Amino acid sequence: MLKLFKTNIGRLRLIGLLEGISLLILAGIAVPLKYGLHQPALVSKMGPVHGTLFLLFVFNTFSVAIQQKWDKATTVKILLSCFIPFGTFYIDYKILRPSYEQDIKLNKGL
Repeated sequence: MLKLFKTNIGRLRLIGLLEGISLLILAGIAVPLKYGLHQPALVSKMGPVHGTLFLLFVFNTFSVAIQQKWDKATTVKILLSCFIPFGTFYIDYKILRPSYEQDIKLNKGL
């Protein structure tokens, strides 16, 4: 897990994982608690956390897209994934993990 911190694409994968988890917590737990049980505390805590992770994901996606020379379609798919629950997990499986593994092979494991 620590070797993910060594590359930009590895950091993007970690941020994507955290962003996806925060979206699921926000939409699946915090919002129902707020409107169903009138307990807005979790929304007020998770909202800024998710917003920060979302922005980090977007900025890092552009950074990695430039570094990896991704085409516009790939970049747009990755950016759209953060709007869909489970989207970042799917994109990690289909695009980010293979790119990360290829990057590691090219750099000989860092």
